[in-house]
Amino acid sequence: MNTSNSQLTVAEEGISAPPSPLAELWRDFRRNRGALIGLTLVGLFIFMALFANWIAPYSPIEQYRDSILAPPAWVEGGKAQFLLGTDPVGRDMLSRLIFGTRLSLLIGIISIGLSMSIGIVLGLTAAFSGGKTDTGIMRLMDVLMALPSLLLAVAVIAVLGPGLMNAMYAIAIVQLPAFVRLTRASAIAERSRDYVTASRIAGAGVLRLMFIVVLPNCLAPLIVQGTLGFSTAILDAAALGFLGLGAQPPTPEWGSMLASALEFIQSAWWVVSLPGIAILLAVLAFNLMGDGLRDALDPKLKR
Repeated sequence: MNTSNSQLTVAEEGISAPPSPLAELWRDFRRNRGALIGLTLVGLFIFMALFANWIAPYSPIEQYRDSILAPPAWVEGGKAQFLLGTDPVGRDMLSRLIFGTRLSLLIGIISIGLSMSIGIVLGLTAAFSGGKTDTGIMRLMDVLMALPSLLLAVAVIAVLGPGLMNAMYAIAIVQLPAFVRLTRASAIAERSRDYVTASRIAGAGVLRLMFIVVLPNCLAPLIVQGTLGFSTAILDAAALGFLGLGAQPPTPEWGSMLASALEFIQSAWWVVSLPGIAILLAVLAFNLMGDGLRDALDPKLKR
């Protein structure tokens, strides 16, 4: 019987084809309402970051000297042209929050991308090399994990100097141990499986075994860790900006916005509360989405 007749027979019998991996992932992911809320918020943040030039009503660095510390439009004394009010030098808060979204996501993408790339290479090297190489890499990761994350980031910036790029490097170093340890553990678990043994017997070299054979089967936990680490990166970037070690004024970054408005916390609540709420929502969104991905990708956690 040819292929077309086989397909017709299957269709007549009412046997449906198995769902694709992506369809199965989406089916398991959407069962978690919190994950869907997180995904919606992440999509909203990405939309604001991509189209900030069009949806922001003003430039984030333009100052309106006649509207310094103007309250939000719905508060008594507020102006309709400044929906969320203005900051201590007369810049529109809504515009700065929207452009701050772009900067926060950029920090997360670059820092997590660097950390994951280096962590995968070091983790696979440790798993396949063993011996002194494995011990040396893991002891270095233990040293990095022994230090509080913010203190380690401050120490790195003290060496490199304050600035946005150096803050990204510092956050990448802080996140590195998690990716190295996770990659090593996953690779060791996969290394003893039959398909790896068959590839080795077939003549596959070490690099091919590491990056072509084993790595694709280790990506699920790494994707979850990257999503959860994204929220940590945003939080660390805001902390460094608050300390004056990250993005420098007048760059619209949520942490530096908090630092510049701290003295007005009692007289102008919106200049402190709004950036704090933005940080809260961003961290919460990525955490909820990461939890949903973890439940969907881990067979033990599927309902």
